[in-house]
Amino acid sequence: MRTLERTLARTGVLQVDSVNVLQRAHYMPLFSRMGAYDPALLRRASETRPRRMVEYWAHVQAFMPVDLWPVMRHRMDHYRGRRGKWDFVAAGTGLEESLLAEVRERGASTARDLDSGLPRTKEHWGWNWSETRKVLDYLYLVGDLAVAGRNQAFEVLYDLPERVLPAAVLAAPTPTVEDAARELVRRAAVSHGVGAATCLRDYYRMPAEQVGPAIASLVEEGELLPVTVEGWRRPAYLHRDARLPRRVEARALLSPFDPVVWERERTERLFDFRYRIEIYVPAHLRVHGYYVLPFLLGDRLVARVDLKADRRGRVLQVRSAYAEPSAPDGTADELAAELWALAGWLGLEEVTVESRGDLAGPVARALRR
Repeated sequence: MRTLERTLARTGVLQVDSVNVLQRAHYMPLFSRMGAYDPALLRRASETRPRRMVEYWAHVQAFMPVDLWPVMRHRMDHYRGRRGKWDFVAAGTGLEESLLAEVRERGASTARDLDSGLPRTKEHWGWNWSETRKVLDYLYLVGDLAVAGRNQAFEVLYDLPERVLPAAVLAAPTPTVEDAARELVRRAAVSHGVGAATCLRDYYRMPAEQVGPAIASLVEEGELLPVTVEGWRRPAYLHRDARLPRRVEARALLSPFDPVVWERERTERLFDFRYRIEIYVPAHLRVHGYYVLPFLLGDRLVARVDLKADRRGRVLQVRSAYAEPSAPDGTADELAAELWALAGWLGLEEVTVESRGDLAGPVARALRR
């Protein structure tokens, strides 16, 4: 648990996503950094007392350390003013009050538990929410409800903040808007090590007008150091505590929702690696596959693989494997070793490789060896 807490402090946030073709998004960054850990640790940290992390709209839907709750109160006020993320929650219906009363009486509940049977619209592809679900999402965004956990169907369980968060967190003072912005930029800089203003802004999806003054203040205090990075046109900032190792010893498969590849422009500048999530692309238009994971080796992204966990057959399926032009000798062997490690962590007993991609054959041979 201490290792998980240190890892969360380093990454800052763990994006949550419902796609479960391999493993849900918030579990994967911990595996990439910690190795084969017990997933029950994450559930303990987020669903049992003392809670160490809580879901909020911190990057997008994401786990964050509980001590960020007071820092997010200005964001909560912003969503209260605009009636949610998409301005579609109508005021004056009485549904907010009735749902809060129902949760207060029932305890942690899903939208399905509380749904009043109001009709769903068909206006939006992919998420035709009931009015109950919309209002619950709004109440969570403004901090009147918190996420207590999720059920086996991955549905959110909503509860009162006082039954989810530690009392000390709820009692903590609300920082000023300026101090909250400084804290978010500071944490983004710690997670990045080095980054441009756009990188620091994107990490917590901050308003542009807050980021510049926060960076200037942290530079003045010496916490951020202005630097130039070879090949970058924009000014960059190095956190004063960032380590500069002589050599990077790393080998990891990265989820499509890993912080290393969130900001696509940054990923391309750092690694010369153009990456797009193709989940929402029609199958005949996909370039590399459906659920494609970049492969980090040393300090470079050297390959990408489309993976699927066949849980019933207990097989990790490699649907495609592609090498980058800069991939060093031995990439296939290193990737094969990491695929076996991932399969073992997922409780799978076999790794199979389909023939798609220039790295598929070498990886298949490496696995046989």
